[in-house]
Amino acid sequence: MNRAPRALTLTGIGLACLSLAACAQSGTNAATGDYPGKPIELVVGYDAGGPTDIGARMLAQELEDKLDATITVVNKPAANSQVAYTALTQAEPDGYTMAATTFPSAIMTVLDESRGASYERDSFAPVALQVVDPTAVAVAPDSDIKTPKDLVEAAKAEPGKLRATTTGVASNEHFALASLKEVTGADLAPVHFADGGTAATTAFLGGNTEVLLANVSDLQPLADSGKVRIIGVMDAERAESLPDVPTFEESGYDVEISSSRGYSFPAGTPDEVVEEMSTAIGEVMEDPAFQKKMTDAGLAPSYLDADEYATYWDETEKTFGDLFPLVKADD
Repeated sequence: MNRAPRALTLTGIGLACLSLAACAQSGTNAATGDYPGKPIELVVGYDAGGPTDIGARMLAQELEDKLDATITVVNKPAANSQVAYTALTQAEPDGYTMAATTFPSAIMTVLDESRGASYERDSFAPVALQVVDPTAVAVAPDSDIKTPKDLVEAAKAEPGKLRATTTGVASNEHFALASLKEVTGADLAPVHFADGGTAATTAFLGGNTEVLLANVSDLQPLADSGKVRIIGVMDAERAESLPDVPTFEESGYDVEISSSRGYSFPAGTPDEVVEEMSTAIGEVMEDPAFQKKMTDAGLAPSYLDADEYATYWDETEKTFGDLFPLVKADD
């Protein structure tokens, strides 16, 4: 990245700035060249301690050393991250406000007009992808359902009887149920918990639903403690942390639904800043020690740079856009 010339004297700057607008532009360029020159705020739209927050804090710690900067994680949990996205997109596009952008929330809060979002897709400047976390399906340890095939057959035999958790209407889990129904005809009754995964898990463990849908990273600790049995993962390949759990695809059902977690600046952030942050994240993600730290935390590393993440965003938006009518009809 080209840095602003440092040989300019105060007199030279004064002669160059023939108007207030020119001075403002000079200041912007200097700030870009010296980035980062002040603390960076990283907004997370979920509670502290969840997978998105954990991943963000792990990355922030490494980026502080990489960029010689202070990065403060600020949690703004509400409305499936809509509050956080609103704060991001209304922030000054100077590279000092970044947010965790998760799918499908960053997509669905835009596509679902009933949410009244003040932002749109073009309000975000994608920086980098960090995690792709497939959806997994779990049942009670003593359940007769042991495989994806068992689940499909049980749901088709008694449509609507099996209750399955979601973290809200048009959530990742809701899309997973809609996709499963479209592909297999299996009709599970979604039970929405808008307060998030903790409420859904509590309800499941209390016997209020028969099926628990969640990200692999959320279900892993429950499986390790013997509280659930994970019967399948909705991805093309088995999860590294669950090598013995089959995918729905290998069971004959073409169902792939994942959530993902990346980072964005507000639209209008200088390209040089986006590139510098994207490159720094990539260098952190390439470190084997950091990859191990992520996998130990149940997070699946999956880096994409700014351009690749933007393309992935557009492709994922199309996928969820195609499924949205099914979700609305199921609500």
